[in-house]
Amino acid sequence: MGKLNGFLEYDRILPEDRAPLERVNDWNEFHYKISEETLQEQGARCMNCGTPFCHSGIMINGMVSGCPNHNLNPEWNDLVYRGLWQEALKRLLKTNNFPEFTGRVCPAPCEGACAAGLAVKPVASKTIECAIIDKAFEEGWIVPKPPARRTGKKVAVIGSGPSGLACADQLNKAGHWVTVFERADRAGGLLMYGIPNMKLHKRVVQRRVDLMAEEGVMFITGTEVGKDYPVSKLKKDFDAVVLCGGASKPRDLPLEGRNLKGIHFAVEFLKANTKSLLDSNHTDGNFISAAGKDVIVIGGGDTGTDCVGTAIRHKCRSINQLEIMPMLSVERAHNNPWPEFPRVYKVDYGQEEAVGLYGEDPRHYCITSKKFVGDENGQVKELHTVEVEWVKDDLGRIIPRDIPGTEKVWPAQLVLLAMGFTGPEDSLLSQLGVERDGRSNASAEYGKFTTNVEGVFAAGDMRRGQSLVAWSINEGRGAARECDRFLMGTTSLA
Repeated sequence: MGKLNGFLEYDRILPEDRAPLERVNDWNEFHYKISEETLQEQGARCMNCGTPFCHSGIMINGMVSGCPNHNLNPEWNDLVYRGLWQEALKRLLKTNNFPEFTGRVCPAPCEGACAAGLAVKPVASKTIECAIIDKAFEEGWIVPKPPARRTGKKVAVIGSGPSGLACADQLNKAGHWVTVFERADRAGGLLMYGIPNMKLHKRVVQRRVDLMAEEGVMFITGTEVGKDYPVSKLKKDFDAVVLCGGASKPRDLPLEGRNLKGIHFAVEFLKANTKSLLDSNHTDGNFISAAGKDVIVIGGGDTGTDCVGTAIRHKCRSINQLEIMPMLSVERAHNNPWPEFPRVYKVDYGQEEAVGLYGEDPRHYCITSKKFVGDENGQVKELHTVEVEWVKDDLGRIIPRDIPGTEKVWPAQLVLLAMGFTGPEDSLLSQLGVERDGRSNASAEYGKFTTNVEGVFAAGDMRRGQSLVAWSINEGRGAARECDRFLMGTTSLA
């Protein structure tokens, strides 16, 4: 701990954002950078606690407390305070392969578990994390480092999202020949096509993919294993397989009128938008446009926010976001104590932009959808809803109950379903004969990551269900460790 009472001397400072009415006119990241002097002061706020919950990564009441990757926050915070940036980088990369991703899109459970937050505001660890890795790339400290030796073993990693990339990166470091299969035309999985440009610019993703390729990882894009590349060939060509295909089955809303045109899953909307942006700056028209439309986003969370921000950049006529759950409290509730992840109300970038454009937050709480209504051409034109209250049923369960007289009709020419995902797709798992758990995920014990099929491992959302990017990196690293042990009899991977 380099600065006694630093958390009392310095206030928490975060990077400022570009003004909402400015940033909605482009697809660039909207956070400004802060000075190194300010970052050093922010590092000085770290208390170097005796029990640093910030990197505990434990589950409490179904939510993670602290970083799933067990980042050594107190160490690199202190090193930044001292101006030892390269040493801070080494500490950061010990536990996190891709801090440029988590430093941009992670909800920062480390900060939610920060002990300083009990007395003042938590340490801005996410901001410092992102600054370390960005400075490292800017200064040229990040260079390709191919392994000194090769084992001759070949591993196929299916999926190039955060778990697949982390797994491939670790296995390559161990000296194995790694081939990453990705069915999309670009590597990166949800990092490339599931998160909009303004939150995670795609040059940041491509920079990391290119670096890994220079280090010896082979990326095969536009190829779906089990369809374009036979499973029989997979087993013949590789010594081991790691499944990192994600939980890509979106949750549907099977209401009357669901088959109308203009109702889409959020992932379809976001992926098509980013691909068209990268391919042609939207000149090809190969995306679902919200321009001039009344848009309804069903579902809260980050994906819903991303739909709001994207629709606004398309110049939609109006935007509303419906959530069946009640609005969260501004402060921690009594049943959400530290160091649990703080379930509190926040205004994210999309809602902030909607307020700037339309004068009000687009979110509406305790509302459930009843039916879609279309016009004579089969195009959705209305969404019918009713407000709900949350009550206990005869078994003591909390359930929603319609409130009579609160029915409402919303104009809507575009409806986006952002209600999460239900699990992995079926085809590849079935062809490989991989057993499923009760939630349809690939059945593989955490820490071992082995499926019932010898030499086949599973990690990330395909194994645990929809989760955080940080968890995906953790799982990819863990699966790489166990895959290396399977191939070599022992492992030096962390």
